[in-house]
Amino acid sequence: MLPQPVEYVLERLENAGFAAFAVGGCVRDTLLGRVPGDWDVTTAARPEQVLSLFAGYAIPTGLKHGTVTVRAGEMAIEVTTFRADGDYTDHRRPDTVTFSRRLEDDLCRRDLTVNAMAMDRRGEITDLYGGREDLKAGILRCVGEPERRFQEDALRILRTLRFSAVLGFAIEERTAAALRETAALLTYIAPERIRTEMDKLLCGNHVLPVLLDYPEVLGVFLPEVLPCVGFDQHNRHHIYDVWGHTAHAVAAAPAERVLRWAMLLHDVGKPACFTRDAAGVGHFYGHPAVSAELAETVCRRLRMDNRTAERVVTLVRWHDRDIARTERAIARAVSQLGEETFRQLLDVKRADNAAQSPEDRGRLADIQQAEDILNALEARKQCFSLKDLAVDGRDMMALGLRGREIGDGLHALLEAVLDGAENDRETLLALARENHK
Repeated sequence: MLPQPVEYVLERLENAGFAAFAVGGCVRDTLLGRVPGDWDVTTAARPEQVLSLFAGYAIPTGLKHGTVTVRAGEMAIEVTTFRADGDYTDHRRPDTVTFSRRLEDDLCRRDLTVNAMAMDRRGEITDLYGGREDLKAGILRCVGEPERRFQEDALRILRTLRFSAVLGFAIEERTAAALRETAALLTYIAPERIRTEMDKLLCGNHVLPVLLDYPEVLGVFLPEVLPCVGFDQHNRHHIYDVWGHTAHAVAAAPAERVLRWAMLLHDVGKPACFTRDAAGVGHFYGHPAVSAELAETVCRRLRMDNRTAERVVTLVRWHDRDIARTERAIARAVSQLGEETFRQLLDVKRADNAAQSPEDRGRLADIQQAEDILNALEARKQCFSLKDLAVDGRDMMALGLRGREIGDGLHALLEAVLDGAENDRETLLALARENHK
């Protein structure tokens, strides 16, 4: 049941006289039949004893909190001493840590019952808080008093939502109430940590109910979404309010973080753009541009890397743009966006359409037609960018062009190719000569 490197670490600690257990998420995932992403070990050995026992293979990665990383085979295993935590004045990490020789002291400080189980090297489970029963029932329940758990480490609020989105588990009533009551504490958490949890939450297979049930929690660090909640669109194309549409669109998109972030933010500008015509029908003219501005603000706030942020904002800005299903229009769009981004845009459009009224699902055929045209263009090696042109800057210089003229000349040739001219060296040189007269 245990990977050999983990079993080796546990056995070596035991043989040295120290109790040792795999603990936390790796135990949870093993019992669920999932492959753990990483393995954590908790032990009675103090950090300096772990360093000595695994000399040459151990790194002191968090001595203050009792953590040593042991390299065993291809695995990096975090080994942490049994501990009891002091107060959490910053709502993130304990002010003090007291090392213990009791497993019980270590398990009682953990967040959820399903994460508070320990496994020895023989596969025996120590479960003091009913974690196995909660696993079977699909329930997320805090260890002890949920208010205290969330006040200790506010990131646990978002982690609980993330586990629900990934595992499909329901959040126990008291835990859910405490989660909502303490949500404001998320302001104490670094943006990078918020973003990391949100990446995982949004890509969960069960993200829909989490988004629908907890918008006010997300609104603590994403206030842009709050005006969307309950906002009636007054339009026959929509069967949900703006937030309901958003949640269903996120769930309908492929589980890739760029796509899911784009769907989360694609309509945040709608409330600010709302108007009704004489017949009472709602319209949101200009909302993609406003949504893109708000998306850019969110990306900056959560400190997304530039590439991800740029892609998300671009997809939001383009999500509602009508692109004619012609080779010329598709080629020009791909030239502007790049092939990868254009294909992501098609996924965005599909997800957007899937969250609209059933009577509008016919737009999926239009989206598929656009993809078919792109595939046909690529099959015949359509040129979409300057680097794909059959001529380059040296050819322009040979024709007598200098400085800015070179770039302008190449862009003119690309425009011609996008309009249907052959991407052939002699053809393009002839066009360049004609343009340079």
